[in-house]
Amino acid sequence: MLNYIWFGMMAIAVVVGTFTGRIDAVTEAAIDMAKTAVEISIGLIGIMALWLGVMKIAEESGLIRIIARALRPIMVRLFPDVPADHPAMGSIVLNMSANMLGLGNAATPLGLKAMEELQELNPNKETASNAMVMFLAINTSSVQLILPATVVALMGAVSSQIFITTILATLCSTTAAIITVKLLEKSKRFAIEPAGDAAEPPADTEDDGGAP
Repeated sequence: MLNYIWFGMMAIAVVVGTFTGRIDAVTEAAIDMAKTAVEISIGLIGIMALWLGVMKIAEESGLIRIIARALRPIMVRLFPDVPADHPAMGSIVLNMSANMLGLGNAATPLGLKAMEELQELNPNKETASNAMVMFLAINTSSVQLILPATVVALMGAVSSQIFITTILATLCSTTAAIITVKLLEKSKRFAIEPAGDAAEPPADTEDDGGAP
């Protein structure tokens, strides 16, 4: 869908530029933005390498395990359908930690791994489980303890001025997401039927000819 949207925007720009006689400006803007995109990408390499290294050190030093143990009481309540010692819990904690540290790119593979492991526990493979919905909501509205590397790179020194407000805003969004998921999963409209509740076919009660 996004590909169609982007193609439509580019097509509209070309058509409007042609009819208004400003197609040269459209071409020049496209080239300038392509150059800017490359400059931003290269500028982010150092910052991403730094934070990915910090995340790896935290994982190897056992800091992630400490965070996991500290968050276990909360995780058990947020994901009651997931066993506390299941690998999915570890992937979820790693993903949440990466998001809190502003490592969006590092959090992506961890989030995919967590979803795969949650799908293994899902009795109905055609429908997302409550745990999967909760994880997606938390992942999308994640609390930011450290500003994302992209924000730091683009805003520079100004980014320090929105540090506290970012934490408060993301804390409110995560709280709202958790409350919404908990309320919706209890409603009849969004409740997920257990796999074992499917109606069984009626037993064959027809007379087979009157066996003695």
